[in-house]
Amino acid sequence: MSEKNTSYPKEKINILLLENINQTAVSNIEKHGYINIKRIPGALNEDALIKELKNVHLIGIRSKTNITRRVLEHAPKLQAIGAFCIGTNQIDLTAAAQHGVVVFNAPYSNTRSVAELVIGASIMLIRRILDKNIAAHNGKWNKDASGSYELRGKTLGLIGYGNIGSQVSVLAEAMGLKVIFYDILTKLPLGNAVACKSLKELVSNADIVSLHVPDTRSTQNMINKQVLKQFKKGGILINYARGEVVDIDALAESLKSGHLSGAAIDVFPIEPEKNGDAFSSPLQGLENVLLTPHIGGSTLEAQENIGVDVSTKLLGYLEKGITYGSHTVPALSLPMLEGAHRILHIHKNVPGVLSEINTTLANANVNILGQYLATNEHIGYVVLDVDKEISRHALNLLKHVKETLRVRLLY
Repeated sequence: MSEKNTSYPKEKINILLLENINQTAVSNIEKHGYINIKRIPGALNEDALIKELKNVHLIGIRSKTNITRRVLEHAPKLQAIGAFCIGTNQIDLTAAAQHGVVVFNAPYSNTRSVAELVIGASIMLIRRILDKNIAAHNGKWNKDASGSYELRGKTLGLIGYGNIGSQVSVLAEAMGLKVIFYDILTKLPLGNAVACKSLKELVSNADIVSLHVPDTRSTQNMINKQVLKQFKKGGILINYARGEVVDIDALAESLKSGHLSGAAIDVFPIEPEKNGDAFSSPLQGLENVLLTPHIGGSTLEAQENIGVDVSTKLLGYLEKGITYGSHTVPALSLPMLEGAHRILHIHKNVPGVLSEINTTLANANVNILGQYLATNEHIGYVVLDVDKEISRHALNLLKHVKETLRVRLLY
């Protein structure tokens, strides 16, 4: 294959990166020969985003930029979205799929950063270091062991035993903690961790409860007033998952009453748009409460890993049609074929589309050298390798296939 990876000149491909995406992503993209990269430090509102996306082919965002249906409807050239973070809640995935826009994220790159901070917060809270720190800053010497404990021998309860939860489990056992976990899916325990049959069983037996669940309908306000009453007296709650999972007002009351002895909260139901904006929470001013501004995964190592991971996925799709890791278009990872041109066809997953593609090309005497198909509930993704001499003709024919969402000559 020649060095020219796409049929569209690289100097004409426009890439927009928002929210201070790490330099590793920029360097990776530039290394592949793309020069039209625009960087904007913060997030953009819907109208500003629509204006910026008019001629953009790839966009990279973090958690503060919302890609709505309206935004996608006004982004005719957009091929792919890279979420340089764990979640994709800020993207209308249904609308993206309907427009044939591929969406990637980095679900594993900051796992270690979050896991380490959970262990660190556990130590700070169970030793009541926060209170002593404030006292020392205020000129008060408060050398007191009352209410201060070791982690060793205590029980850590993990709600959610996925990538981060299981990593916390390994680190916690190394610290001498007993680990129990609850997950709606059956998970193989690591080390000596023990699965609980219910949420109530977990929270009533754990000295420290750490949340590692996504934001879904079933997890919203999962930790509410009723569940907080089931916590072990003097228990500690850590939330480095999603802000909507905890009823903050109910948590504040539980802390004020003394039922819980501490909490570490990194995510909130409503968060400021950018650094420097005002922030308010019912948890402010409470003893032994560690509040941080959504920085669970914000380490230099994590941001570098995320930058490489997501930019590599974007480039893989742009240059090879690889959709492994996509949340919208079905996953395909396929080899390059020498002596052929490659066409990408994204369509609604309804019966008869593949048959129409093959019939249309056969009637035009287009020789298919390779064909790959993947589908999900809503989308079908076909990659076709065809003779170079008639690839443009094949492309024009495929544009008129019923249920087509997007078709592109890759190279």
